Amino acid sequence: MSRFMVIAAIAISYYVFAILLNSVGTVILQSINSFDISKPEASTLEGFKDLSIAIVSFLVASFIPRVGYKLSMLLGLALVAVACALTPSIASFWFIKVLFACIGTSFALVKVSVYAIIGQLSSTTKAHSSLMNTIEGIFMLGVLSGYWVFAGFIDPNNDASLSWLNVYYLLAALVGFTLIVVALAPIKPVEKAQSDGLASEFFSMLKLAYKPLVLVFIFSIFLYVLIEQGIGSWLPTFNKEVLGLPTQVSIQITSIFAIALAVGRLTAGAVLTRMNWYPFLNICLAGMATVMLLSLPLAENVSGSTIASWADAPIAAFLIPLIGLMMAPIYPVLNSVMLSALPQHQHAPMTGLIVVFSALGGTTGSIVTGFIFDAVGGQQAFYLSLIPIGALVVTLFFFKKASSSLSPKGAQ
Repeated sequence: MSRFMVIAAIAISYYVFAILLNSVGTVILQSINSFDISKPEASTLEGFKDLSIAIVSFLVASFIPRVGYKLSMLLGLALVAVACALTPSIASFWFIKVLFACIGTSFALVKVSVYAIIGQLSSTTKAHSSLMNTIEGIFMLGVLSGYWVFAGFIDPNNDASLSWLNVYYLLAALVGFTLIVVALAPIKPVEKAQSDGLASEFFSMLKLAYKPLVLVFIFSIFLYVLIEQGIGSWLPTFNKEVLGLPTQVSIQITSIFAIALAVGRLTAGAVLTRMNWYPFLNICLAGMATVMLLSLPLAENVSGSTIASWADAPIAAFLIPLIGLMMAPIYPVLNSVMLSALPQHQHAPMTGLIVVFSALGGTTGSIVTGFIFDAVGGQQAFYLSLIPIGALVVTLFFFKKASSSLSPKGAQ
């Protein structure tokens, strides 16, 4: 029973943060509508979220074991609950930035703790992998449901209405409930932490980054997240401004992207038992480019038609999110190959590099897409995703070459 309570606590925590973190695309669209801001300004929300995650994850990773995983989670949940509760009453874009900084900070505290707790609950590698996949699956469920939760609070008759901010009262209540569940969960206290300190961890991370294999890897991760966040964060706005969908439908139909990501990762698990990762990822990249080249021309000259529901949406609205099916396996496979090529003692600094460069890639992707969207339009902004896709083909070649020279390490 105690084990179940701990799993429930970390699962619901991940579910809540999945809604909050992946609402950035919806909030970008609604901030443009409600606060009359430019697309480049709206794109900065990704930076407030991702850079907070990166900076806090790095700074507190070695400190969290000293204060305890439960206390760390409670502090994170309390911070985001207060921020959510204040958002509707302040109702200003500057506070939306503060909100996403709080969400990023809180998620860093929760993610580090959750990963450590999963290790406490798992006695074997197989058990660890199983529980990790379950938690990540619940995260994807939160991503999917988040689009519908936000869409339910949008005024269909007035895009500029601030009524959508009331969703944060519901989310504050959900975070508050999660806080209670975590407080009641019998999470084990941490034994005396064995850490060389922040400075030592920082230098070990820098030394690791000098390796050619690691340099190619982190650049590949950067490019992947740049593509994913560039498309995912701006897809609701693309649906509304390019395809002419109503705001509610624009947000709801973006849930296809989340479904495609979930299905893609589940399918990849089965495919990779029979196929080498390198040709498989190249097929995925070719599929991503094909989806863009086939679907974006269909987005031309569709905004003049009247669209009231999913049934009226142009075929491009259903095809473009399917890029998630192709991109889904790339990130976890790259991480798996990289970590299995390193000894166990280098996994922690490597994880720090993954978090930092993922955050930088996500921020860059959202900001660059926002600027191009504002300057020349959504179709051109999405067409330009072909450039990092092509660059990823090149870095993947060098990553394969470098990783094949090393025998797998750290596998159990």
